[in-house]
Amino acid sequence: MDSYDRERRGLAIRRMYRVLAPWTTENPIFMHLVSKNDDEVRTAIDQCAKTGYEALILSFGSHCNIEDTSAENVRKWKSLSEYAHNRHILIGGYSLFSSRKISDSDDVIDPVSGKPDVAAFFGNAPCLGSRWGLAYLGKLKYFLSHAAFDILENDGPYPGDVCASTTHPGHKNLDDSQWKQMELEKGFYHWCSEHGIYVNAPDWYFLDGTNKIAIGYREVNFSLPREDQKILNRQNIFDGLWEKTPSMSWGFVPLTKYQGGGPEAVLEPLSEHLDDYRQLMMQYYGAGVQACYRGPRLFDKDKTEKTVATVVAWYKEYRDILNADIIHLRRADGRDWDGFMHVDPRGRLKAMIMLFNPTSQPIARKIKIPLYYTGLKTSATIKPEGERGKIYQLDRDYSLELDASIPANGYTWYSVE
Repeated sequence: MDSYDRERRGLAIRRMYRVLAPWTTENPIFMHLVSKNDDEVRTAIDQCAKTGYEALILSFGSHCNIEDTSAENVRKWKSLSEYAHNRHILIGGYSLFSSRKISDSDDVIDPVSGKPDVAAFFGNAPCLGSRWGLAYLGKLKYFLSHAAFDILENDGPYPGDVCASTTHPGHKNLDDSQWKQMELEKGFYHWCSEHGIYVNAPDWYFLDGTNKIAIGYREVNFSLPREDQKILNRQNIFDGLWEKTPSMSWGFVPLTKYQGGGPEAVLEPLSEHLDDYRQLMMQYYGAGVQACYRGPRLFDKDKTEKTVATVVAWYKEYRDILNADIIHLRRADGRDWDGFMHVDPRGRLKAMIMLFNPTSQPIARKIKIPLYYTGLKTSATIKPEGERGKIYQLDRDYSLELDASIPANGYTWYSVE
């Protein structure tokens, strides 16, 4: 660390992760499917293939149970994996570890009361070193390998609970319980990485093989109206990418009801909320952040399919720069413009500027754009949404003043060469 500047310090940390944990730069485009039957899985796979998506994750609340290692269940999901792979789609599933009660003999034991659960960070939690915990790891390994799954979303991995049990086979007593559970979790993620399995996990195991963590959000906020969600999502992007790269984070878009809220909080019917759907995608893809698009389908009508496919194609066209580091411009507050910028001094495109207008009137602003981290020294060509560019001369601090126009309740973007 060579300064107190937050952006510069963050860039150093992000650079460290790109070097030491390069798997965190993997960033597949995925859907979070809520399915009731196998036909819905096949339909979702087909929709992913049609729109340019690259992966399908069976979400929480779906009919996929990866703890069920019966021959019939594994055979069924192996068949669905083959269906996905034949269409060049990765497939994965969700498994909850913490925040659940197993039994008095398998849950973590509080060292003071001698009772289960009291010691858990999240109300209830099994001990990973218990008989159930060790069997849980074995079941996940068996299912993932035999069903040919490519992705694991492991919700509530071991978060640091202590356990006073002296009968659990995975640790001796209270003194080694935290260390032993952490070693078990790390060993499991090492195994996933060695077997090419992509891991979403809400704990900081990046240096042990996991790929992605939540960008940082309050789940109840996805019960709020879509207008609020758009602003909150941009705040999450702004706040969550100081010390993480875009590919290290996931966001969230509730296509159907999640936690609560009414019709104003969800996107279904998708064709009736296309503007909101498009902007939510542009915010996340424009940040290089993959969101959990959670619901039973990606599109309902031809115009919805075209919208999704168009945004995904735009993201893929500019994927290199959109996965590059974020420079923070102005945090969303719902009162004026906000935005962020990607920079890549080694790329053909040196920067991508994303600007948003939450107000009901078009905005025209002169915005200072800091281009120091692009490597440009004297001039830059700015192209609004891929159109004909204008050459700007850089000031002595490597910045320029951009004449920006942002439509009402909308967004715009500028590429920098």
